[in-house]
Amino acid sequence: MNITLKGKRVLVTGGSSGIGSAIAKALAAAGAKVALTYRTHPKSAEAIVRAIKKRGGKALALEADVSDPAAVVALFHQMDEAWGGIDILINNAGMDGERALGWEADFPAWKKVIEVNLFGAFHCASEALKRMVPQKSGVVLNVSSVHEEIAWSGYSAYASSKAAVGMLTKTLAQEAAPHGVRVLAIAPGAIRTPINRDVWDNPKGLKDLLKKIPLNRIGEPKEIADLVVVLVSDTASYLTGRTIVVDGGMTDYPDFANGG
Repeated sequence: MNITLKGKRVLVTGGSSGIGSAIAKALAAAGAKVALTYRTHPKSAEAIVRAIKKRGGKALALEADVSDPAAVVALFHQMDEAWGGIDILINNAGMDGERALGWEADFPAWKKVIEVNLFGAFHCASEALKRMVPQKSGVVLNVSSVHEEIAWSGYSAYASSKAAVGMLTKTLAQEAAPHGVRVLAIAPGAIRTPINRDVWDNPKGLKDLLKKIPLNRIGEPKEIADLVVVLVSDTASYLTGRTIVVDGGMTDYPDFANGG
C-alpha cells in the first residue's frame, strides 16, 4: 500500500521537538507541505525545516502561542498567505505542567495547562474547520494522551485537559462529518522524548514504567508519527470521531494480568 499526502497543506502545532517533530518529518516524507509552530525553540524548528527541504520537501516554521486566540488567527492567516489554506491540522502543542496535588496547586499554573492543551486545540481546530468545511475536505487530528483514561496524581490539569480533548474530538467530528471533514485523536502512552527523559534515562524509573506497559518497552516518536500519516490519509477515510490509543497496552491495565 502506497500512502501519499502529495500536495496536502499541513500545520503541526508544537512541531519543534519530540512527537511533533517526528510527525512533521513523517508527513513531509509522505509528500505534504508542512508548517510547524514553535514558542521557545526557533533554532530547533528551523533545523527541522532545513532537514525537510534538504530531502526535497516544503516546510515553514511559524511562531505561535496556541493559547492566544489572536495569535492563532494570525497563524492561519500566514498559512493562507503561504499556501492558500490548510488540508490537515495536527493539534500537537501541549504541556503537562508542574506536579502538584489538587489542594496544593497554583491555580494560574493549573489554568495555563488547560489554556494550552484544551483551549489551544479548540482555537486551532476552529480556524482549520472554518477553511475545511467550505472546501468539503480536511482532517483535524488532536494529539491526546492515555491520560484521557488513566488518572495521574499530581497532574489533574493535564489529565482533565486530555479527557476534554477526547470529547472535543467526538463533538467536532459529529459537526464536521456532513461536510466531508474528519476529526480524530491519537493518544500516545510512554514515548521516548526529551520531556520524559528523567524517567526512561533512570534505571529505577524505567523499571517502574515498564511494569505499566505489557509490551515491556517504551514507544518511539516514529511509531506515533507513522500512524498519524495513516490516520490523516485516505487509507483511513471512513474513520472519524475516535481516539486511537497507542500505548503498548498501558490502558489494558497490566496489573490485572495475574488476577484481580
